[in-house]
Amino acid sequence: MSKQIGILTAGGDSPGLNAAIRSTARGLDRYGYSVIGFKDGFKGLVENRTIRLKGDNLSGILTQGGTILGTSRDKPHKMLVGSQIRNMTDVIIENYRNNHLDALVCIGGGGTQKNAYRLHKAGLNIVTLPKTIDNDIARTETSFGFDTAMSIATEAIDRLHSTAHSHHRIIVVEIMGHRAGWLALGAGIAGGADVILIPEIPYDINKISNAILARVKGGKNFSIVAVSEGCLPIKESKKMNDARIAKDNAKNKKIKQKAREEIARLEHKYRNYTLQLSTQLEEVTGLESRVTILGHFQRGGTPSAIDRLLGTTLGTVAAETIHKEKFGVMIAAKEDGAELVPLEKVAGFKKLVPMDHPWIQSARMVGTNLGD
Repeated sequence: MSKQIGILTAGGDSPGLNAAIRSTARGLDRYGYSVIGFKDGFKGLVENRTIRLKGDNLSGILTQGGTILGTSRDKPHKMLVGSQIRNMTDVIIENYRNNHLDALVCIGGGGTQKNAYRLHKAGLNIVTLPKTIDNDIARTETSFGFDTAMSIATEAIDRLHSTAHSHHRIIVVEIMGHRAGWLALGAGIAGGADVILIPEIPYDINKISNAILARVKGGKNFSIVAVSEGCLPIKESKKMNDARIAKDNAKNKKIKQKAREEIARLEHKYRNYTLQLSTQLEEVTGLESRVTILGHFQRGGTPSAIDRLLGTTLGTVAAETIHKEKFGVMIAAKEDGAELVPLEKVAGFKKLVPMDHPWIQSARMVGTNLGD
């Protein structure tokens, strides 16, 4: 019996997923492995819903967005079964063995890396690939999905310039990025946004307003504000960070759970802060302000050439890594190639925008206001 490998995609969909599935499966086929895909992430692994990945199933998918396997945000150790939340790790282990798997490839973002690491610690042979439009996975230079999403957000900002100029308005563009501001920062710089707000830099509404009013005095009666969805003003940002620190430092489950509930409460309270920002800017500056929320529009469509290349490169390295029987690693992007990073150095960590990053420095040099 030939060795068999499983592949799943979990978390949010992202451009480049099909390129990664295709290259991993074809790479494994060249080594003589058979490959099956589990539908809809870890949920499909629990329910043992599979599809053979070979030949026609892989043909023509390189240019497609989304994932042919489907995806979900279900967590192996906290999965809704009927009306109850259950730990389904034992079921996953059983299905792994029943399918005679020699390894499992998990393709996903930060949450997927944590879930994959848990399965690795439970004794399964795991290899992961980094996927997210947020570019916030630790220990990888980039992740597939990011380039496409940044290009889409940049094009949106480009198009909004003309209507902002025509109507003498402030246009506030909300871009994805709950904890990390890579997407808004990159698209904001590339699109020539006048103000860029990211979660790593809590903003002062007065400093933003002053920057916009200075543009008005200079004869420019419009402004583009690119803002990450998770961005908050200074006071609110401190409350959120304090709650997250309390969770991380909690010594027992009850305190940690209480901190989680506080974080959830604050996230619910602050979920519409982009709309509040727009209203405040209109009141202070006297200019009309409109909000455009790009949302899931950024995830869709044909992946860029860079994301296809990245997904293909990392997928073939994953196949080679499995053939060499190296497990418990993420295939990270490094320069033009890849490197293997132990999952314990990835799971639970986020790659945030450092304050000395060249993009931050460049934004300031060209006169972009960052809210501080």
